[in-house]
Amino acid sequence: MIAALTGCTKDFLQRDPKTEITSDQFFKSTGDLETYTNGFYSMMGAAYGDPSADNFSDDISIYNGGAELDNLIRGKLSPDNVGGWNNWDKLRRINFMLDNMSRTTGDQAAINHYIGIARFYRALFYFNMVKRYGDVPWYSHVMQTSDQSLYKASDPRAMVMDSVMNDLEFAATNVGTSMNNGTNTRVTKWAAYTLLARVALFEGTFRKYHTELNLQNTAQRFLQRAASATDTVIANGGFSIYNTGAGAANFRAIFSSLSLSGNKEVIFLQKNDQTQGVANNTHVVLDWQWALSRSLANDFLMTDGTSFTAQAGFDKQDFVQMFKNRDPRMAETIMPPGFSTTPGGQPYLIKPDFGGMLQVKFYPRDPNQRQGWYADYTDLPIFRYAEILLTNAEAKAELGTLGQADLDKTINLLRRRVAMPDLNMAAANASPDPAQMARYPLTGGNNQGVLLEIRRERRVEMACEGQRWNDLLRWKAGPALAQPSQGIYVAALGGIDVTGDGVPDIAIWRNAQSAQPVPGLPANAPVYYLDGSSYYLSNGTSGNIMFSKDVSQPRNFIDPKYYYFPIPLQQTVLNTNLKQPSGW
Repeated sequence: MIAALTGCTKDFLQRDPKTEITSDQFFKSTGDLETYTNGFYSMMGAAYGDPSADNFSDDISIYNGGAELDNLIRGKLSPDNVGGWNNWDKLRRINFMLDNMSRTTGDQAAINHYIGIARFYRALFYFNMVKRYGDVPWYSHVMQTSDQSLYKASDPRAMVMDSVMNDLEFAATNVGTSMNNGTNTRVTKWAAYTLLARVALFEGTFRKYHTELNLQNTAQRFLQRAASATDTVIANGGFSIYNTGAGAANFRAIFSSLSLSGNKEVIFLQKNDQTQGVANNTHVVLDWQWALSRSLANDFLMTDGTSFTAQAGFDKQDFVQMFKNRDPRMAETIMPPGFSTTPGGQPYLIKPDFGGMLQVKFYPRDPNQRQGWYADYTDLPIFRYAEILLTNAEAKAELGTLGQADLDKTINLLRRRVAMPDLNMAAANASPDPAQMARYPLTGGNNQGVLLEIRRERRVEMACEGQRWNDLLRWKAGPALAQPSQGIYVAALGGIDVTGDGVPDIAIWRNAQSAQPVPGLPANAPVYYLDGSSYYLSNGTSGNIMFSKDVSQPRNFIDPKYYYFPIPLQQTVLNTNLKQPSGW
């Protein structure tokens, strides 16, 4: 961490935090620690679908905003123009507290609770840095400009991740379950276990599949810890999948409720409250700057548990057809035909320019919950029990210890919530899905089929929750991003029914000159023209909606280079010991 990281001022690292708190004034009581650690909570919030939060994964069809990963895979990113490496002030705030804990008096368990919260956030900081850069400098204390180690080289990934795990182990052991208003709005023991399990699964699978690191022999201990940590939460956390028997409505409620404080599926949440002026902006998930991809849509199973891509003619099903007899979570993630933004209102019509598959997951369904820009008041999950179950099943599948009983208490609880058939381990392994094998070619072995189905389940259950790029990263599945994204299938130019009532609602033509009258099409119906637009049909006058950007700026994925982001050039000039990640 170098002095100029946040503003080219050499004395930055010896300043007091922005709160003007100094060690001789503060950190004397556990009340001081609570006040100070409250400032850490802004370092982690809920992701609700914005592609900039999920790095433009293959769940997204196209995004009009700026996404670094989109620039990366189109060859437009370099050390000269990349952002990042400018958040070390967060680490300094954490280490400033940890360096001054000797001043604190009081109950040691309470002190350790707040130390655990600080170390939770330090682990989070470094986990994000390692995901982005690989090797990074590890600093466990506040650095002064006189410290020679300020300009040291990056520490090896293995050393940094061991330190991250040590921080999380301390947090899981010492953070309480009821201390510090122990609700799910604060970091608790169970939140610490969830992050520990997330990190362990990430690192274990990353090391297993990224053999170029020569760390595959150490992958097992991370996977074992992911399994044991989630076993602990399952056995002792008191959490459960929210399931009142209402099927898909229960799934929807996790993402569009005014209050999740008493929800037993939510381990850690972002609380929003109109009376306190704390809000989110979730209404923008519907038809603002992005839409979801045909790739994601294709992964939702049929209601009988068979693969959609195994159906004859699946790739030629139009917008209305593709929703029939599908996993109910699909219509709670991608806007289905006939969806209305107001109860009993007119159906919302798709627009071809984003591909037609609009996001509804996280969309506040009650119009009273949508008050304007950053004026939505639904609670948002940061950690939920579903992730614990998915992590448990995946870790055990990777370790080769998974049994049907494990699936029944993890994956199948998620499926039963929406009345989907159970995942049968023997059947899955006997006949792995070819579409999944093509997407994840590095899988293999006796557990391949069930592992692929667990990955599918993770994708559909956690879509739009900010985890997809992390998953592709750790599975070494980056080439999926090189594929041009697709929108809905259009059988022919002319009128198209997109509400499911059999009557055309919109029309698509080559240009205004080729347009013809369409029987039944309302006079005020939207009409779209391919010529001059940002999209086209894959077969000219029919096919999937495709995007001109993928032609003018083709996608590519360079392995292993694109699994990392470069360090901004300025930082390697200021600290000549810093080396760029592999390939940069």
